[in-house]
Amino acid sequence: MADTPEGGGLAQRLQAALHRTHGAYAGGGDRPLSGYLAAMTAFGTYTAAWTTAVRLRGRPVPERPDPWDVALTAVATFRLSRLLSKAAVTSPLRAPFTRYVGPEGPAELHEEARPESGRETVGELMTCPFCTSVWVASTLTAGLLLAPRATRTAMGALTALAGADALQLGYAALVRKATGED
Repeated sequence: MADTPEGGGLAQRLQAALHRTHGAYAGGGDRPLSGYLAAMTAFGTYTAAWTTAVRLRGRPVPERPDPWDVALTAVATFRLSRLLSKAAVTSPLRAPFTRYVGPEGPAELHEEARPESGRETVGELMTCPFCTSVWVASTLTAGLLLAPRATRTAMGALTALAGADALQLGYAALVRKATGED
């Protein structure tokens, strides 16, 4: 299809429409919509790759998930998402996209996304346990379909870690209460 001189090419019109949408949505703020669109595209591609792998392996997909797998996936997703997005030990993974602000809870950090183009969206994704959990839950679900025994073993370890964390925090709270350090 030929470009029309009065309307510009399709790519130019699409870019102008996206620019207008971004301006209307942001309301004077700086929202990285193009980065979010790229992240959505990456997630869609990632999910399609897992789906293709499951189909190529010919593994049957259950009619409904087993309730124990749902519970195990939920706790493992919670723990792995916090480990990836907040833990001090994983800060080198986030460092190219974030800036250290300070400590935030036991063994966790408060970091902010770097505002540079391209890094902001990744930084937001990597510092948000809610955002990271979408990727983690999808990965663990795919793992259950492709390698269920290994995935359940890893999820069991993450669930035990979440339980140990809860016990550590509970114990610390009891010690503070018993010693009057509240």
